[in-house]
Amino acid sequence: MKKITRRSFITVCGAAAAAMALTACGGAASSTVASSAAESTSSSAAAETAAGTLSGNVATGGSTSMKNIIAALTEGFAEVEPGVTVSYDPTGSGAGITGATDKTLDIGLSSRALKDDEKNDVDGTTVALDYARRALNAGKHVVTSNKELVAAYGYELLQIAKEKGCSFLFEASVGGGIPILRPLTSCLAANELSQVTGIVNGTTNYILSRMDAEGADYADVLADAQAKGYAEADPSADVDGFDAASKTAILASIGFGTRVTTDDVYQQGIRTIGAEDIAQARELGYTIKLLGIARNTDAGVDVRVHPTLIPADHMLAKVNGAMNAVYVVGDAVGETMFYGAGAGSFPTASAVVGDILSLSEQISRGVAPLPEIEPYGHNLAFKPMDELQTKYYVRLKVADRVGALSETVDIFAKHNISISLINQVEDGKSGVSDACSVIFLTHRALEKDIQAAAAELAGVDCVTEVANVLRIEDVEAWTEGVMAN
Repeated sequence: MKKITRRSFITVCGAAAAAMALTACGGAASSTVASSAAESTSSSAAAETAAGTLSGNVATGGSTSMKNIIAALTEGFAEVEPGVTVSYDPTGSGAGITGATDKTLDIGLSSRALKDDEKNDVDGTTVALDYARRALNAGKHVVTSNKELVAAYGYELLQIAKEKGCSFLFEASVGGGIPILRPLTSCLAANELSQVTGIVNGTTNYILSRMDAEGADYADVLADAQAKGYAEADPSADVDGFDAASKTAILASIGFGTRVTTDDVYQQGIRTIGAEDIAQARELGYTIKLLGIARNTDAGVDVRVHPTLIPADHMLAKVNGAMNAVYVVGDAVGETMFYGAGAGSFPTASAVVGDILSLSEQISRGVAPLPEIEPYGHNLAFKPMDELQTKYYVRLKVADRVGALSETVDIFAKHNISISLINQVEDGKSGVSDACSVIFLTHRALEKDIQAAAAELAGVDCVTEVANVLRIEDVEAWTEGVMAN
């Protein structure tokens, strides 16, 4: 075992990790800490850091899940690294860690209550970005689960880490406990990835799964999910697609080696999905899922989040409840799928501690972790959303009178849209006795043509409402370019 002659520090920020710091101690030099914001008002950065002073070796508790994992790590670490011990403060007393030796990994957990001006940004970027920048510029390794931070500023932070010879790791930012980011960069490194698509928000998948299983309306399932704590009081981040957009940006950036931010991702939520849409999709052989879709095409990177009709026999269609799954296609490996719990304190803590161990193994041996490589080696163009070409599901509320259906079909034709199926459904919930729902499935059409047709349909007398316009994903196209075995 090499003696460590300087103190290396890993700053951990976000979610279940709270502001957890891990130090490989040795020598006489002192260490400083820069910690970042966490996910709840009960776990956050060190008070000293929030006050503007960087101080080190402070342990003040932390999340229960993180403590339990650290306790298990303490008991088992010697089997992995003989001669190395782990010390931590399990009491939350606030006492500093002492007695460190050149073979001790010191882990500190902080659970200071947030200041009022920090609470709104605890999952965001302002406070967390400041902490992460300061830590990296001080040469400290940073581990985070903050998806908003990574999606918006990952490129900048990885550049700082590269310049300072340290690491910025964020496995827990996508998919909770699902190992996905490291497999994309290492296990699948021999592949050119063409597709990284997934169900990356558990709340919306839980809502859609229950609507499918029970025939219930969106509003009823959401209210029940909120009552049970499965959805936030303000569910906007989940149901409007913000959360999934951040994760999709990260997946596209890592998978394709190019810079993608949340602002680059087209975003549409699930608020318009009704029980009628779920039932009609099932009858047509489809399942509706909120997908984060990232495709590397000849026309550019296609990144979007929206409710999507996919064949009911596809692997992603069978992912139910709050579970997550990421489907990846490589030119050599073909189709792969990573499945598991996408949220929760223990799954997230598992991913955070995994990042810590990947760094601590080298630090404990006296070997400096490898600095970040060039974060994004490509500068790929984006495919405009208007240029998307796929099939569509359109549900209209149409006046039940002679000529109404013909008028709607004429409008589709005017915009170069060919109809493959028309299904008229009696509308018992509309409260309008002379109206009915009409379902249209189209052949492949351009997004801009569909949106133009929908806008015109909304203005004609025979259409009382354009109730929904949903995309039908061409899953067969996902595997184009895969090498034949």
